[in-house]
Amino acid sequence: MNTDLNTPSTHHLNHSAESAPFLRVTSEIGTLRRLLIHSPDRGLGKVVPSKAQDWLFEDIVNLSMMRRDEYDYYVKLLLYFLDPDKVRGRIAELGPTHNRDFYKPGHADYFKSDKVIDIQVLLADILHDEVVRTKLIASICGIERTSFQTQQRLHQFDPEELAKIMISGSLPDQTMLFAPLPNFIFTRDIGIVINDHILLNKPAKLARTREALLAQYFFNYHPLFASYRDKLIEIPDNEHAFLLPDADVNRDLTRSTLEGGDVMMISRRHLMVGVSERTTLYAAQQVMRLVFEKDLVDTVTIIKIPKKRDYMHIDTIFTQVKRNMWVLLGSLARLGDEANKRDVLHFFAQKDLSEELRILQFRKGEEDKPTEIKNLEDLLADISRNELGATEPVQFIYSGNNEFPFGAREQWTDSCNLLALKDGVVVGYDRNDRTLEAFRQAGFDVVGAAQLLDRFERGESLPETIQNTFIMLPSAELSRARGGSHCMSLPLLRDEL
Repeated sequence: MNTDLNTPSTHHLNHSAESAPFLRVTSEIGTLRRLLIHSPDRGLGKVVPSKAQDWLFEDIVNLSMMRRDEYDYYVKLLLYFLDPDKVRGRIAELGPTHNRDFYKPGHADYFKSDKVIDIQVLLADILHDEVVRTKLIASICGIERTSFQTQQRLHQFDPEELAKIMISGSLPDQTMLFAPLPNFIFTRDIGIVINDHILLNKPAKLARTREALLAQYFFNYHPLFASYRDKLIEIPDNEHAFLLPDADVNRDLTRSTLEGGDVMMISRRHLMVGVSERTTLYAAQQVMRLVFEKDLVDTVTIIKIPKKRDYMHIDTIFTQVKRNMWVLLGSLARLGDEANKRDVLHFFAQKDLSEELRILQFRKGEEDKPTEIKNLEDLLADISRNELGATEPVQFIYSGNNEFPFGAREQWTDSCNLLALKDGVVVGYDRNDRTLEAFRQAGFDVVGAAQLLDRFERGESLPETIQNTFIMLPSAELSRARGGSHCMSLPLLRDEL
């Protein structure tokens, strides 16, 4: 039995001792140094129309196009910013017609970075341990209700292939054993780093139960997280929740469901938690209790948004761009477009939505005296000025440039869901034209991923020096999955602001 996951033969990621911590996040915009991702796997190609919504997809995707023409650029950008030695001078060589397995874990050409880490690699690593392997196979087969014969069959596969099966639900010959995990590309939702702790999720939908289980295993058993095992946070369920019928309206007050898209470590001592379609009020309360008990933050802001598929998480309605700039959905904020205000029907439609938004801010030691904040702009402006030290005027970029009906259309394709690679440099989708025009008007360079990579290769620009840049990611297929670059990232390490 091999139980030493640090042996070179089994451990594909070796983080050498260094002065910087392996894991620490204190903002949304500090220079990104390490993150977890998951490249689209063969399970995405199994989604069929009749099951798409059960698996939380709105449409089926073209898997090869998503990989080759879209996600491939995402990985290269991340590597150029976080681990440039893996790609610098090799972009042409790593084009879609050449090393096509460059971004696929388990293949000979895989890039193997300890800065841009695919969770499939973590899973394969821990499956070299026979004890972990046996436990995880039994756990998955239990929740997926497979036969005993299937459970025995899974033991026949090597760790790399077994990791693919556990995620995709299918064997190498495409035989399906259980449902795929098409949402696993949205790594943000499996957990969130709060300072030097990891908050694990509790998904609201049965389709994501296996994701949470896999995350529990690699965070608890992979050597990369060995020094953080006493810093894993899991929120409990209220015992009364088990006695309530699934349709009971009070389940939101007693049941813990939480996804990482509803949690933002917004500044060093301030955590935001959304109450949404996926995260319950009870879970938000438990998170607040635990982070205050552990003295991780002094302030928790709870943001209740409408329980609608349109929004899903708070990071679908706003994300941070730089110290003094945010992108957000105007209909859930204070309307700033006077032309729209003059349209009476439009005004009342937006007002009705806004009234479903509520923001309460709690201070450690004064949890019984929350402060109510009227709108998102007031909250975000205060954070920029008083917590992040912004000296320039606070700016807001509105989805669709706050023009009807483009605000709602472009928010649906993730105009507000951006990943900051550093202060003022963000990655988002290329299809949200009105939002991109708003960024141009704000002085941003709006550049396609391929064009920027070409600039880097020619030495015309450097990741270290670019500023005020919106990097457009091809998104015809990725946008069908209903999640943007913020969703597709779980930052592990950012520089302090």
